Amino acid sequence: MIQTLTRHDRVLGCLIGGAVGDALGYQVEFDRWDAIAEDYGPDGVTELRYNQISDDTQMTLFTVEGLLEAEPGDEFASLKRAYMRWYATQQEYLPPSGARGLAAEPWLYDRRAPGNACLSGLREGGGPGVNVNSKGCGTVMRSAPFGFRFGPDAAFALAERCSALTHGHPTAGASAGAFAMIVAHLMNGETPQRAVSAALLHLRDGIDRSETADALQRAYRLAGKVPPGPNTCAPLGEGWIAEEALAIAVYCFLGTGDVRKGLVASVSHSGDSDSTGAILGNLYGAAYGHAALPKEWASQVEGRDVIASLADRFGA
Repeated sequence: MIQTLTRHDRVLGCLIGGAVGDALGYQVEFDRWDAIAEDYGPDGVTELRYNQISDDTQMTLFTVEGLLEAEPGDEFASLKRAYMRWYATQQEYLPPSGARGLAAEPWLYDRRAPGNACLSGLREGGGPGVNVNSKGCGTVMRSAPFGFRFGPDAAFALAERCSALTHGHPTAGASAGAFAMIVAHLMNGETPQRAVSAALLHLRDGIDRSETADALQRAYRLAGKVPPGPNTCAPLGEGWIAEEALAIAVYCFLGTGDVRKGLVASVSHSGDSDSTGAILGNLYGAAYGHAALPKEWASQVEGRDVIASLADRFGA
């Protein structure tokens, strides 16, 4: 077991850490590694030049709100309503009259490269059968908060089920579920190695989860051989699909306990840098708490006050 932290420490760290990793990576999302190295230098994205979060943190916050508003047994329906509220923010420019909660926050109405499957799935009502062939990482990057409210098995099950609101491919659900399960184990004080190993064992129980299990196994092996650094995650893919994004974040998580170094490595590559950074930031924060995050990044990330308020409610 790692050091004793309060539940609030972990929730706040997870949410702020995810926003930090998201903002760090959003600066270079869609850029190739050679262009990143030319702009930021060979050490990678070591600066937070812009504090803006992307759709990754937006959707994560709506996951939090959906869980906070849910009555026992109504979690799936509450999450669906929350994601539909996020979808509305992507169709309007300002909050409508009478909006409440996150839907009343003007800064959340900015479109920050939302995923096509998230938009199209919710446009179709977020029902069974949407985007059956889609396993984009948009289902993973929003799923950390399931690990706040539930134990590991229940967190996996609900995250997997809610994944299908936008992404119908079983690998998307398995990856979202594994991520939520890892966070739940970390919330209980498990070490990173134990948390990832437990999720990997759980994944091996289902044939539909084999792609995610194989990706995590590759991340585990790479972490033992190659210390995380700029573009060292390239053998794991670019992170556009669910299992790759999770694998890149897990590789950095297991490869170094240096939060700054790990975050830089997680975003300094060709691919979906904001999602891989957000997922890793969630993991680091849940494992080590808010105080472990680089202070100059955590203090200035966009929406910090709103994020901290949600963490206070969940921590209570």
